[in-house]
Amino acid sequence: MLDAVLGQVWENNALSHLTIKVSLLPANLLQPVLPVSAKDQLRAGQLYGSAQGLLLAKAAQQHDGPLLVVTDDVASAHRLELEIRFYLGNAELPILHFPDWETLPYDSFSPHQDIVSERLQTLHHLPDFNHGILLVPIATLMQRIAPRSFLDGNHLELKIGDQFDIEQWRLKLEKSGYRNVAQVIEHGEFAVRGAIIDLFPMGSRQPYRIDLFDDEIDTLRTFDPETQRSIDNIDQIQLLPAREFPVNDDSIALFRKQFRQFFDGDPQRSLIYREVSAGNMPGGIEFYLPLFFEQTARLTDYLPDNTLLVQLNDTFHAAEQFWQEIQIRYRQHSVDPERPLLPPINVFVPVEELFSQFKQWQRLQCQNFELDGSAGNSNYATVIPPSLPLNSKQDRPCEALHQFIDKFAGRILIAAESAGRRETLLDLLRKNQLQPKVVDNWDAFINDIAPLCITVAPLEQGLLLQIENIAVVAETQLFGQQVMQRRRRSRKKRDSDAIIRNLAELTIGDAVVHEDHGVGRYLGLQTLDVGDVATEYVTLEYAKGDKLYVPVASLDLISRYSGSAPELAPLHQLGTTQWEKARRRAAEKVRDVAAELLDIYAKRAANKKPP
Repeated sequence: MLDAVLGQVWENNALSHLTIKVSLLPANLLQPVLPVSAKDQLRAGQLYGSAQGLLLAKAAQQHDGPLLVVTDDVASAHRLELEIRFYLGNAELPILHFPDWETLPYDSFSPHQDIVSERLQTLHHLPDFNHGILLVPIATLMQRIAPRSFLDGNHLELKIGDQFDIEQWRLKLEKSGYRNVAQVIEHGEFAVRGAIIDLFPMGSRQPYRIDLFDDEIDTLRTFDPETQRSIDNIDQIQLLPAREFPVNDDSIALFRKQFRQFFDGDPQRSLIYREVSAGNMPGGIEFYLPLFFEQTARLTDYLPDNTLLVQLNDTFHAAEQFWQEIQIRYRQHSVDPERPLLPPINVFVPVEELFSQFKQWQRLQCQNFELDGSAGNSNYATVIPPSLPLNSKQDRPCEALHQFIDKFAGRILIAAESAGRRETLLDLLRKNQLQPKVVDNWDAFINDIAPLCITVAPLEQGLLLQIENIAVVAETQLFGQQVMQRRRRSRKKRDSDAIIRNLAELTIGDAVVHEDHGVGRYLGLQTLDVGDVATEYVTLEYAKGDKLYVPVASLDLISRYSGSAPELAPLHQLGTTQWEKARRRAAEKVRDVAAELLDIYAKRAANKKPP
């Protein structure tokens, strides 16, 4: 076989020139071998880097039905979603993500409203989901959820011209789990200000502003929750419930009945029982979801018979580990009379039950390692993408990348995390005599002939296709995983375009911003002995010639100055409150603008007259 012969050339990740004519190369990159019936269970191996994303993008276009992609953890699901979206190129194929609650089993905290919103939106779309990809971590798939009838019976629409009684809708929204607040910021909130109602429905990307004329909807607009400014006029909006279970009088009565059936003794001893009886939903109420329904469902119940199940890596082992964690936490927390716990089998789907249901579908197991030659196994000709670190200490910081390009016989695509990052990389590469061509996406690269290209794609892993002689270089190959991990752990939302990944991106005199000290100028690296340990520091100069030494390990605290003229950047003074005052003034200005806009809208509503 051609791939077997070529595989010998690429042993141990060695980069060699291949003397094979382009006309002999396959037209379809990494075309998958898929099962054809529910009895078939195939395995795909040797999928290194982001090859799994490319294979699944191809499989989704080839399979006549939806793909249920099950990953072993949440991080893998997020990574895979980014890869698939990129490798789909111009193909219009829906990708749904059913996120995890991001709470521990039987936790006393409820999931964030944004997570609940995305889950409800996905459940709402699944009945009509006939083609596309649904990504789910295995632990999330083991949760028992609301039946399909719940979403069908709690879906509402509002459109211009509809009658709208404020008091009736206020009660209706509160019974659906929405919270009445002074200013709408996140999902599940609404605010009433005279004839204007702000509403952030679950499953919606933006909140809506409902403007009434008398008791009729006059206009519907989206608005920015941060600035409170209106954006676009729309014709109608859809309303999903604010929770994954009903909170009306009937469901509360059912909860009380089933609670007494499950737990012996006086139910009034339980905080959960008292709070729900009073119409309040305490933290962690999601783990009592089965008590709000006569019968729960599994996410797999929402999917059709022609679903292709794709399992990534060792999902069975991950499921067993999660079930053990459930059992341990149940034993630890079931002794609290205030919060008696439902048995795991009532809240979660056991491993055997879940994997038994998998057998009704066509199945494909994907691995990153090479499989043996057994029947049903297919290895794909990919190689582990090499590390190509930029080294700011060298005269040629891009030496590793230079060597890779010189030795590689095919075409190379560099993937930048954002448009701003792309421009930064372009500037850095051009300084090092590399001139990549800018392309819009994966399809544009495949259809081009330029040997070196660059595009925007937030990939965490690169790709090396040995038969097709195509390589994708991700930023992590250039800058390493450390900066990316620090950025994920950061509690503050940062502008990804301004983040500095490597000192090779900076030149002496560049204006930068330290998160705690403000604007300064980069003066280079300096080695200092601190506690008898020699450590490298980034040297920044501030007003009056003051110096700040930042450990290289804390590079994530420094970002690029984005003012109008970097050479005229106003340097802040160390040891003063100048930077804090500047940040406070900016925040106050934002609030003032929002207040002015609210006042304008209120006056406009009060003065509105019939035409």
